[in-house]
Amino acid sequence: MIHYKQRNCQDTKGRKILMSDCIFCKIANGEIPTNMVYEDEVVAAFLDTSQVTKGHTLLVPKKHLANIFDYDVKDAGAIFRRIPIIVNALQKAFPDMKGINLLNNNGETAYQTVMHSHLHFLPRYQKEEGFGIKFENNSSQYSDEDLKNMAKKISQAIEV
Repeated sequence: MIHYKQRNCQDTKGRKILMSDCIFCKIANGEIPTNMVYEDEVVAAFLDTSQVTKGHTLLVPKKHLANIFDYDVKDAGAIFRRIPIIVNALQKAFPDMKGINLLNNNGETAYQTVMHSHLHFLPRYQKEEGFGIKFENNSSQYSDEDLKNMAKKISQAIEV
């Protein structure tokens, strides 16, 4: 069992919780049974019980990180380096898979419901499966000058 430094986190209602109460920490530590598909020293990947689409898999860091805003470059590299492992396994396991969505919700406003960072792997078999993402084209709301200012603001905030 891996032991983590205790720290306070918040659930979606803003209530303080200890990492020892985090369902994904418990799954990653083997305290809660799951349908594990991959595990190493950095991550655990298991089937999501909701199965939004057949093979819906979650990839979670074993280190408790509430969301992507808690990542540093090392965390991001270690976690995202595992994506091809899961994607390739899903493609091999489900040859009828025609595509895949990778989804990462960060914060309640972005529909994060478990405050432990995780990536959803949603295999796609056909266009209409009861799951969709809609991107609105809001380009008419921004002038070229607005976009230049937005890009400048973001680039000035980047810290490497």
